[in-house]
Amino acid sequence: MEKFNYETNGYNREEVNNFVKEVIRETEGIIKKCTSQKEEIMLLKEKLSHYESLEDTMKKALLNAEKTGDNVKRMAREEADMVIEDAKHNASRIVNEALLKAEKIENEADLLKKNIQIFKRKLKIIVDQQAAIVEEIETLELEE
Repeated sequence: MEKFNYETNGYNREEVNNFVKEVIRETEGIIKKCTSQKEEIMLLKEKLSHYESLEDTMKKALLNAEKTGDNVKRMAREEADMVIEDAKHNASRIVNEALLKAEKIENEADLLKKNIQIFKRKLKIIVDQQAAIVEEIETLELEE
């Protein structure tokens, strides 16, 4: 606190006037600072409101992304299950076709074995007949 000098009619007017001017300057400075701070507070409130709005939007987007991700996972699982089921069906069909082909080949092999046995018997009979003819010829030649 400032002390003023005394004069005949009270305090020194110039000192008091200078003090009042100083107080006014400081008060005006404080008022300007308060006004500036109020403006800054308003600006910060607007920014805060904007950021809160962005936050809400981002939350909604995140929830939508999670839902979409869950849906994509579910759809992928369903599609994978369908592919697996189709693969099982195709595998069964291929195995059945292979078994039928194997059975057909086995039947053909059995038929070929039987035909070979019949051919061998017939050939043996023919060879035996030819051998008999050769013996007969030899016997006839010997008699002559």
